[in-house]
Amino acid sequence: MKANIFALAALAAACVPFGAAAQTYPSKPIKFIVPYAPGGLPDTVARWVSQKLGERIGQSVVVDNKPGGNGVVAYQALLSSTPSDGHAFIVSDGSMLSITPQINKSATYRVGQELLPVSMIATSPLFIVGHSKTGVNSFQDFVAQAKAKPGEFTYGSSGIGSTHHLTMEALKAALNLDIRHIPFRGSGQSTPALVGGQVDFSVAALPSISGFVKSGQVKLLASNALNRSKQAPDVPAIAETVPNFDFAVVVGVLAAKGTPQVAIDRISKEVAEVVKQPDLVKTFHDAVIEPVGAGPAEYAKVIARENEAMAKAGKVAQLKAD
Repeated sequence: MKANIFALAALAAACVPFGAAAQTYPSKPIKFIVPYAPGGLPDTVARWVSQKLGERIGQSVVVDNKPGGNGVVAYQALLSSTPSDGHAFIVSDGSMLSITPQINKSATYRVGQELLPVSMIATSPLFIVGHSKTGVNSFQDFVAQAKAKPGEFTYGSSGIGSTHHLTMEALKAALNLDIRHIPFRGSGQSTPALVGGQVDFSVAALPSISGFVKSGQVKLLASNALNRSKQAPDVPAIAETVPNFDFAVVVGVLAAKGTPQVAIDRISKEVAEVVKQPDLVKTFHDAVIEPVGAGPAEYAKVIARENEAMAKAGKVAQLKAD
């Protein structure tokens, strides 16, 4: 039901008439506002897509990083960029939509109302990873060892309320596991903590730990996507043990209420074409990212599903809004 509401809202996005300008959109550079500092997954995806998109639409596409407030600062920047002219969008993962409202009272935006889905660009799995000192070599072994030693193991995440954190908390709840959470300030801290043996397990993106996997310092145990990753086909998906478990990171384009429908339609169409280009597909796959290019209605359904899953995980993790 929620998915249908989001989908209808996305398709009925407020449309401000362009008049003659509709035939010349875009008439100036496009801005992609990213709610995180440079270097993360949404920022990387935005930069890759912006270059190709600019070539197709005949205007430059500028990535503007606005970290702060878990997405609230980026949302405010979007509102201040004159949404009615259709030249500014947010490119983000789902945490801004599903997690931030649980931990930040300032996040009053709602998908389908203040924020409109435009295009689902891509998805990327995160992995449960174990340090070699644990002696755990498979997901089944991980579950068995955790149950045999309740409270003895630790896991690191990129922060309270992160997708990494809620992935593990949802897994713990589903399988009745007792593993202590050690939050860090981003993957730049949690990954070194895992490799250094400060924590026993972690949840991480494959590119950030692939070198350590190859050296045998850490072991991939399972992915949090619905299906196995093509880049790690021997690593099971948690969903093979916990039906319908899916916490893969979703990156997409969103617009503010009041953005002209012609702008939403054009950007959605062009992004879908961009992510099909062979060289970009290869770039994505090399980084363990799966290009999608879905339109507003399908993206709205994905957001609704993700919001529901994250809300449940947030309750398990006892997240509170400040």
